[in-house]
Amino acid sequence: MIRLIGIDPGLRFMGWGVVDVEGNRLRHVADGVLATQSGDDVPRRLCDLHEGLVTLIRRYQPSEAAVEETYVNRNGSSTLKLGYARGVALLVPALAGLSVHEYGAMAVKRAVVGTGAATKEQVSMMVRRLLPGAEIKRADASDALAIAICHAHHRASAQHVAMGVRMA
Repeated sequence: MIRLIGIDPGLRFMGWGVVDVEGNRLRHVADGVLATQSGDDVPRRLCDLHEGLVTLIRRYQPSEAAVEETYVNRNGSSTLKLGYARGVALLVPALAGLSVHEYGAMAVKRAVVGTGAATKEQVSMMVRRLLPGAEIKRADASDALAIAICHAHHRASAQHVAMGVRMA
């Protein structure tokens, strides 16, 4: 069994989700959102995200992390702030000694739903179906679980390739 943490970076809300993987079976462990105060300055908010992720990694002891890649939008300031949060999402697990993997939004949607054009609602519905019993309260947490599921699928495929297993 291996434990994975998926992280959906955001400066205001950073989603996270933890799953256990055994063979082709997935089990929901926990999920949630790290929230920062929009009135705080950016360095304080980054510290809050850092502290929150450190606490989560200590509590759940994942073996690997997966982080969603950031897309660039029209507002340069927002993109930059999201990049800061993404830096924290990449740095904290790396400092904890975890291997960190990155996936674009389309790759996550393809892995979970089967198409890169899936809506957020479709992704959320499939996450709930793949992780029965998960009571996901926020879209950010659902997205983080989808990222963890995506990594579980890619990880399994990479292991099959390494072992020389032929896929149908």
